[in-house]
Amino acid sequence: MTKRTNPVKTKGPALEYSRALRKVAAHVGELVRAFPDPSDPRLAEALLKYSEALDGWARVVAQKMLAAVAHRDIKAWREITKGMSLALRNEIENAPTGQAMRGLMADQVHLIKSLPLDAAQRVHNLVIQGQGSTRAAEIAKEIMRTSEVTKSRATLIALTETSRAATAMTQARAEHIGSEGYVWRTAKDSHVRESHKRMQGRFVRWDSPPTLDNMTGHAGCLPRCRCYPEVVIGE
Repeated sequence: MTKRTNPVKTKGPALEYSRALRKVAAHVGELVRAFPDPSDPRLAEALLKYSEALDGWARVVAQKMLAAVAHRDIKAWREITKGMSLALRNEIENAPTGQAMRGLMADQVHLIKSLPLDAAQRVHNLVIQGQGSTRAAEIAKEIMRTSEVTKSRATLIALTETSRAATAMTQARAEHIGSEGYVWRTAKDSHVRESHKRMQGRFVRWDSPPTLDNMTGHAGCLPRCRCYPEVVIGE
């Protein structure tokens, strides 16, 4: 049996997650602007402290996103298993997804806390680049763009991680009932990358994620990937 539609609708959770992470980017910008001299070591210290202070908040935000995706995941499975036996449906609903959830949670916290740290590294690199340079004004402008760059990365994290969470939960339930893999499905529009277009309709084993553009991952798990796994379940 094959699943014919995207198993989880992630647009809502992704938008909420993106809004939350962009708040981190906005505060990073405030910290950078608070130090007229970006080479001031107190800026790096402030960004480091901010990263450390994010731990509890990051867990709450990540949990909210994962709970929303999990809710949509089980709702999708209920829809596609209507024709299955009650025993199999119960088996799918009660599949052990805890390990996948714990791994996803740890990844989210790490990524959220990395936003201020990456911003600090970016500022440091630009300061070093600007020493003795005739492009001081241009580099200073780039330093002021740190909030914008961080916001862009926050959005990328939100979109990618929400989709990856959906695939991870789908995989956990599918493997629990003996699924060996899935059919790769794309969004079928002009924005689909060529490497992903070539995957359309291919069978992929759960234990052998493909490598596309030097990145390895299942459908929906690569940066900005809108593809999804159409689960194949044996008779």
